[in-house]
Amino acid sequence: MKLVVGLGNPGERYAHTPHNAGFAVVDRLASVGGGRWRSDVGPALVTTVGLSGTSLVLAKPQTYMNLSGGAVSLLLSGHRLSLDDLIVICDDLALSAGRIRIRARGGDGGHNGLKSIIGVLGTREFTRVRLGIAPQGLVPDAAEFVLSPVSPDCAAAFGQMIHKGAEAVASVCLAGVDEAMNRFNPGEG
Repeated sequence: MKLVVGLGNPGERYAHTPHNAGFAVVDRLASVGGGRWRSDVGPALVTTVGLSGTSLVLAKPQTYMNLSGGAVSLLLSGHRLSLDDLIVICDDLALSAGRIRIRARGGDGGHNGLKSIIGVLGTREFTRVRLGIAPQGLVPDAAEFVLSPVSPDCAAAFGQMIHKGAEAVASVCLAGVDEAMNRFNPGEG
């Protein structure tokens, strides 16, 4: 069993923003797997789906991004899973739009959701799938950019990245982190 946590902010206001790319990936995995979201598992929406014989607990913390760590900790303990079973999906403003980067461990890279998870769990030793959202050119206000709706001219590319992100998560679950990194990481492998 794997715990796959997509990071985002709850509420319709944030639903179609780059910062909710993690939510969009777990929504895609839930849709493909026929999962139904339920809110009876602490501060997160949760569903369970099967993937080639592996059970995936998909979760969308309903805390705001900066408080994701508490929800992730409760989900791990509630499902009796270890850090080896955790995959976190988040947006990455330092990575070109549409790119995917998988890591078996690492820092927060300035991402407040990852910072919260690392702070609460007390470790950087968990798998993360980072989804590139950086547009070409300068972003004068990062917070405004990540919390504004994806522009119509970028919607198709964003959707393709979400599809690719779901494939990357499936690859991590089925083939392992190293194989998934070889397949998905840009210019690496």
